Amino acid sequence: MPEQVTIIGAGIVGLCCALSLQARGIAVRLIDRGEPGQETSFGNAGVVSPWSVIPQATPGIWKTIPRMLLDPKSALTVRPAFWPRMIPWGLRFLKTSSEKSVRNISDAMELLCRPSVDLYRRHLQNTGHEDLIVDSKDIHAFRNPDQADLKELGYLIRQEKGGRLERIGGPELRRIEPALSRDFKAAILIKGQARVTSPGRVGEVLADKARRQGAEFVRTEVNEIKRTEDGQWHLTSPAGALHADTVVLAAGVWSAGLLKPLGLPVPLVAERGYHVQFPTPSASLENSVMDVDAKVVASSMQDGLRVAGTAEFGSIDAPPDPRKQSLLTAQARAMMPDLNTSDTQFWMGRRPSFPDSLPAIGPVEGHKGLFTAFGHSHYGLMMAPKTGELVADLVSGQRLNISLDSFALSRF
Repeated sequence: MPEQVTIIGAGIVGLCCALSLQARGIAVRLIDRGEPGQETSFGNAGVVSPWSVIPQATPGIWKTIPRMLLDPKSALTVRPAFWPRMIPWGLRFLKTSSEKSVRNISDAMELLCRPSVDLYRRHLQNTGHEDLIVDSKDIHAFRNPDQADLKELGYLIRQEKGGRLERIGGPELRRIEPALSRDFKAAILIKGQARVTSPGRVGEVLADKARRQGAEFVRTEVNEIKRTEDGQWHLTSPAGALHADTVVLAAGVWSAGLLKPLGLPVPLVAERGYHVQFPTPSASLENSVMDVDAKVVASSMQDGLRVAGTAEFGSIDAPPDPRKQSLLTAQARAMMPDLNTSDTQFWMGRRPSFPDSLPAIGPVEGHKGLFTAFGHSHYGLMMAPKTGELVADLVSGQRLNISLDSFALSRF
C-alpha cells in the first residue's frame, strides 16, 4: 500500500478519491490548475440519483439525431470543425444503443450510482454542511401525456432494479410543483433520490475536509506524465517537476491529452454543457424537474434557480456559444411562466464523455502505479463517490469481489 497518492484533478471525482484514500490511511496530494470542485462539477443540475442508470444511447436514438441536429433549438449541436472527430465517436456511440448493450451498461452504471446518496452524506458528515444534500424526487415532465409511459425501456429497467416510479397527470404534477407550466400534461416521478443545493459549494466543503485531514493541494497544470527509469512518475508542470510513485488520473476531459503520449489514445470527447441561473427567480421547485422535450433540468439552488442541459460537441478550448444563454432562458420560461429571468448568470463546462456513457476506472495495463478515474459523461456527480471507493480499494490492494471490466481503459 503506497504511503502517498498523487491525484491529477481536484474536481468532484478527484475529491471523492482523496477522501476515500484518506479513510484507508493513505496520504494524498491533489493537483489542479483551478480551485477544487469549480470546473465541470460546478455547473450541473445537482441531481444525485441512484437511478441514473440509463446510458445516453438507447434503442431508436439514431432516428432522432438528424432531426435534433437540424433544429437550432434542440439540445444537440456539433461545432463544424469537430465533425472529423464526431463521426467515429458517433458510430461507436450508436453501436451501444441496442437493448442488450443498454442493459449491460445499465448494470455497470448501477454499481456506481446506487450508493451515491449515502456516500455523499458520509463525506459531508461533521462538516457543518450536511444540508447541502436534500431528499428529492426526479420529475420527468411531459407535454404529450402519451409519452409518459412506465413501460418505456429506461423506466422499465429502473423498476426492474428496484426503483420506485409513479406516473401522474397534470393536476397532480402542479400540486407537487405549482410553478410548472400547465402545458405539462403528465409526469414520471422517480423517487428515493436527492439533490445537491450548491454543487460548487460541495466541492469547497469536501476540499476543506480533505485539507483538514492532511491533503496537500498544488495549484498548477500538469502538462505531461511519464515514468522514469527508477519507477517513479514524473509530472511536468509550470510549477516545476513533481514526482509520485502512484498517480490517479482524474482530470476529466483533459485526461486524454496526458495519456496520448504514453501510447494510449482514447475516444474521449468534450461534451459541452451549459446552464443559466436566476438569482432572484420568483419561482421555486421542491424537486429536480426535467423538461423531456427540451432535455433540460431545472432545480432550485441555494443561490437561485438553475436550468442546465444541452450537449454541444466541440474542441476543449472553443469559446462558449452565447446563443445558448437565450435558448436556455426561453426554455426555463416555458417550464415556469412566472420565472423572473431579468437577471441571468451563464456558464459552460466540458463533460468528459466516452461513447458508452461509462468512465475509465482502474489500473492502466503496462503502466504500474497509474490509475484512471475519468470519463463520467453526464453522471459525474452521481458516480464520483463510488468511483472514489473503488479507486481507493484498488490502490490499497484490497481484493474486489466485483468485475471492473466495463470500466477498463482497454475496452476501447
